Amino acid sequence: MFGSISLAMRTLSLTLAFIMAVGSSSVSAASIRALILHDSEPGSSYNKLGKAYAIMLSNLLGHFDTTIEIKPVEDYAAGEIETMDITFYLGSYYDNALPAAFLADAASTNRSLVWFRYNLWQMAWDEASDFETRRGFRFDGIVGLNASPSPANKAPGFFDTILYKGRSMVKYYDYDAQTNSVFADPEAGATTISDPAIASSVAEVVNGDTGERLPYVVRAGNFWYVADIPFSYIGPRDRYLVIADLLHDMLGVSEHAQRFAMVRLEDVGALTGFETMQTLTDYFQGQDIGFSIAAIPHYLDPLGQWNRGLPQEIPFADATELRQGLDYALERGGKVVLHGFTHQYGEIRNPWTGVSGDDFEFWDIVRNRPVAEDSTSWVLNRLDAGVAEFRAFGIQPYAWETPHYHASATANRAFAQRFDTTYNRVVYYTSDVPDFAGRNGDPDFAVGQFFPYIIHQDYYGQRILPENLGNIEYDISETDPASSYAYTWQDLYLNAQHAQVVRDGYASFFFHPFWLEPSLGTPGLADLQKLVDGINQLGFTWVDGSELSQAAQRQ
Repeated sequence: MFGSISLAMRTLSLTLAFIMAVGSSSVSAASIRALILHDSEPGSSYNKLGKAYAIMLSNLLGHFDTTIEIKPVEDYAAGEIETMDITFYLGSYYDNALPAAFLADAASTNRSLVWFRYNLWQMAWDEASDFETRRGFRFDGIVGLNASPSPANKAPGFFDTILYKGRSMVKYYDYDAQTNSVFADPEAGATTISDPAIASSVAEVVNGDTGERLPYVVRAGNFWYVADIPFSYIGPRDRYLVIADLLHDMLGVSEHAQRFAMVRLEDVGALTGFETMQTLTDYFQGQDIGFSIAAIPHYLDPLGQWNRGLPQEIPFADATELRQGLDYALERGGKVVLHGFTHQYGEIRNPWTGVSGDDFEFWDIVRNRPVAEDSTSWVLNRLDAGVAEFRAFGIQPYAWETPHYHASATANRAFAQRFDTTYNRVVYYTSDVPDFAGRNGDPDFAVGQFFPYIIHQDYYGQRILPENLGNIEYDISETDPASSYAYTWQDLYLNAQHAQVVRDGYASFFFHPFWLEPSLGTPGLADLQKLVDGINQLGFTWVDGSELSQAAQRQ
């Protein structure tokens, strides 16, 4: 156990370490000017996919000291590359006719330029560009699935494994035999290094069936080529981590080796027992681990799902065990995150039970659209109500966490008005009022994104603390239909191992206290302890999110 003096010293030392880490990931001069160009082909059902990828890339750039402009490549004006420190082109639409001005500037520039997947042939195969001589590699074409999938050959294979820093990053693949549909992004650009004095392969991609290897990322001075779009079907062991790490080199920022670990207790509400909070708090305190508590101030069960069919409402003032549990934790290193006001929506199943902690609060997940009341004022009122219930008992949440990570663009921007720090993954939309059916033109896209490090400003203006490992889950669907998925501590540990490829990557996860309930019969505490031991062995330094939030505000 540590007393107040040792805790203060620990907080100071970790804060200083974090400030040094943040400082080494930024430039000392002016902000880096970055231009993100994306394909936008009117009339295509995938027209807005390029913008979705551009948003995701801009979010990662928000980890660095950058000023970002996003625009369709079709709107490129001659000479723009020369006004930027770095330009990214996301080639997501096959054979999109690129502007002559962009091709000419891309061929001649000495500025940093990063090109993703498609349409490089429009420059590389133009003899006037002298591409191979200038860049030291040639573009050979696009490779995809080894054969067409079928019920008899469900996984014909493709270039699916990226090798980087001793890790194998496997691209997602799934096949639905009933509809003969592939869920994957198998296509990649094939290149050959012709002049090793100019170009080099920074990462390789392997065909899982044939064993053939190709460069995955090629660097030729300030010119980079990435063989695919590493923002599709992303996961914690995916090549997405490769680009997250290489952005340091692409931007030319200094690197550091400091890696942090974080843990958050999730969905702590009125039904969370004091003994459970005491057990978890004592464990973290004994491990010298500061931890966050995602707490729900106002409990609702409007349909009586867990109360014998009778509606139940428990405001924080009446949640005796929750107040005692939070008091105990706060005295021993815990910090509170506001996790919604009620963490459910109205008197409906959205989509499961209508109970706090189960359902979505800021998104109509059943109809896949914003809730009917969605507005800045409505969102702010709910945030203010939740904070007020906590403040009445001397608790000040240091950050916000969106219930189930899903809210409208309006809501996400509103969160940033009340909280300096958000601690979650985020869903982003290509329109503030998304039209997923394409009734008014090309359909919009929604993309979910996690982060392997702190994002100082995302697309919605939020500072985001990462949660990148996931959480331990057990299949208890017979008791709770919302809990039908198993995800082991070993899965999270493997995720943490992959996170090590990011030079300032985090190992951040959350844990539900209800896994300690004897009636569920799960080894929750034992598995949590094994995961913490594993993360310790990987060399991560534990820090609670409030320390990171305070340090980031000092920058």
